[in-house]
Amino acid sequence: MIHRRLLQLAGAIPGTIAVLAVCGIVLSALHLTFAITLGSAIAALIVGDGDPVRAFAILAAVTVARGVVIWMRELVAARAGAAVRIRLRRRLLGRLSAVPVAERDSGAAAAVAIDGVEGLDPYFTRYLPQLIVVFVVPAIVVVLVWERSAAAGLILAVAAAIAVFAPRAWDARLLTTGRTRWARFARLSSGYVEALQQIPLLRAFGASGRAAERLANEAEGLRELTMAQLRLSLVVTVVGGLAMHLGTVLATLAAIAAVASGEASAVGAVVVLMLARECFRPVLDLAENWHAGYLGLTAVDGLERLLTARPDIVEDGAHDRPAPVGEFELDAVSFRYPGAEPAVADLSLRVAPGETVALIGASGSGKSTVARLLERDVDPEAGVVRVGGRDLREYTPGARSRSVVVVPQDPVLFTWSVRENLRLHRADAADAEVERAARAAGIHHVICALPDGYDTVLAENGEQLSGGQCQRLAIARALLSPAPVLVFDEVTSALDLETERAVVDALAREGAGRTMLLIAHRESACVHATRWVGLDAGRVVASGDGAPSGRAFARVAVR
Repeated sequence: MIHRRLLQLAGAIPGTIAVLAVCGIVLSALHLTFAITLGSAIAALIVGDGDPVRAFAILAAVTVARGVVIWMRELVAARAGAAVRIRLRRRLLGRLSAVPVAERDSGAAAAVAIDGVEGLDPYFTRYLPQLIVVFVVPAIVVVLVWERSAAAGLILAVAAAIAVFAPRAWDARLLTTGRTRWARFARLSSGYVEALQQIPLLRAFGASGRAAERLANEAEGLRELTMAQLRLSLVVTVVGGLAMHLGTVLATLAAIAAVASGEASAVGAVVVLMLARECFRPVLDLAENWHAGYLGLTAVDGLERLLTARPDIVEDGAHDRPAPVGEFELDAVSFRYPGAEPAVADLSLRVAPGETVALIGASGSGKSTVARLLERDVDPEAGVVRVGGRDLREYTPGARSRSVVVVPQDPVLFTWSVRENLRLHRADAADAEVERAARAAGIHHVICALPDGYDTVLAENGEQLSGGQCQRLAIARALLSPAPVLVFDEVTSALDLETERAVVDALAREGAGRTMLLIAHRESACVHATRWVGLDAGRVVASGDGAPSGRAFARVAVR
């Protein structure tokens, strides 16, 4: 089955498929030469007709040539398959950020990027080239057999047509059921990923058994669907196999009858027997390659969904230099989440270079939305967000990341070494700079206590660290960045008061000269603020100079 959309999505190179098809045809020609020569050699040994020594010399040469062609074909196929996988996975990773937040599914995306793409390798490098071979070689074999026995040639032609075209009638149905199976497989993968990520929470709520039962039911449903699909596939295999075996037997009997009637020689009958086998070799290879590439075919819906996702944020900014000064402004900005009240409404806020502003307010007042707007995780529906006097949308992603760094309450840590995690914003940071940032965030002694210190590879999302330690790593990572604007969104919420005070003192010291926005619920996190702003329902309802007092929090934060 040729899937045009899949070819477009993967960017397959027709030239490579043609080269592989030529290799397959050459290999089939060598098989035919071997079959004809072997048949002649056998006849020569039986009836004493011909030179068996010359025949066996040809067989040896053909065997060597086949080995060379197979080696070349495998080399080209391996390189082409790797190129397709790399190209497609690069496109997938580049597009994953474009998938709307509400539609992101890590388990399903992983299934597509890993299993689905892996299944496309045999589809492009095996199945499609072999499809060309199947439409060429059996026709040539039928002609060669026809020259030796018209009846055998006719029988072989009918059997080859059934073996080639009958399974194609089932391909569309197999693909339809396969897509349904893939959807179930992706859902099951998503469930396993989510369960693995939330094992501590499931255990805490005593829900491990229920989660395991639900996954077991999903797996059983997938098994039943797979078996139903296998039964359909076996029907196709039986039809094709029956045509091939009956065709070979009947064609041989027809050739023998031709010999008995004097219409053909004994040599011709033996050659017909050998050619009949080679007629169906490409068909058998096609069936094998179809099943190998079937997984990639069934993943086409997931591939297309990811590669054609319409991004919420269109990254078309052209300004590739970071903001020259650390200032930002929200000018009459409004934004609402789907189906909710406005998160911010006509919000105007300007922070001058070097200011440290505390942003306070009750939960749901719009504080974290301001952080998301500044890192352009969302775009305003109205108004403009400016950094360094320039609309944030005008920056390239690289320039924006060097202009503003947002540290969330629950930071993401990668399964890299501690040093690599800290260098996320500055890959070229010297070891001394990395250590200084870690000391400033109060995390250096914790890192030194790890098995390999700064070279310790973290577990998934830093599971061997506490929440407060992860927060301090994220703070150190931000301090190491060159961005003139730093936004800290509840980044000390998991710290005790003594540690929090040490960290905020270090922030004031190490962040001197930068513009900082401190989003906090606690007065102790804002002691170094030069100004405070209170939000309620996405609007500024109060403000003042210096750090916010307990009274300010009473007015705004617990409103």
